[in-house]
Amino acid sequence: MDTGTGAALEERIALQRAGVGDPRSLVGELRRALVLVPIDAGGLWTAELGGVRWICGFTSEDALVRFARARDTGDGSSTGRSWEYAALRGARLLDEIVPAMDEPAGVAINVADPDGAMLFPPVVGIVPEAVAVDAGEPRGRRD
Repeated sequence: MDTGTGAALEERIALQRAGVGDPRSLVGELRRALVLVPIDAGGLWTAELGGVRWICGFTSEDALVRFARARDTGDGSSTGRSWEYAALRGARLLDEIVPAMDEPAGVAINVADPDGAMLFPPVVGIVPEAVAVDAGEPRGRRD
């Protein structure tokens, strides 16, 4: 069942991926969205990639089911396993949970959807400056 929790976020992601979106509007939509985050071993589901701890979040129960099926079987078929999840506002993920992780952390949305996934890395403008990996760098500089 699709709860529609993140339809507006899905639309913003599609615009951004098409090259016509506004990055600030996309981040704003994530902040407003209700994101479904699987719970594993008592904590939020995360994955490490490229030196960043990514909180895996989903815009709907359908997107979460696609992830769970791919994770459980590797081919998208159902195993019947149920997955617990927390429904959290994106703002809470970015402003409270990411800073509490004690390592560079960001949010990965809809990771089981190759055409609909989006990463929100730990940089200024997305996460609090105190935990942003680019804090203190001059704007526009890319090393």
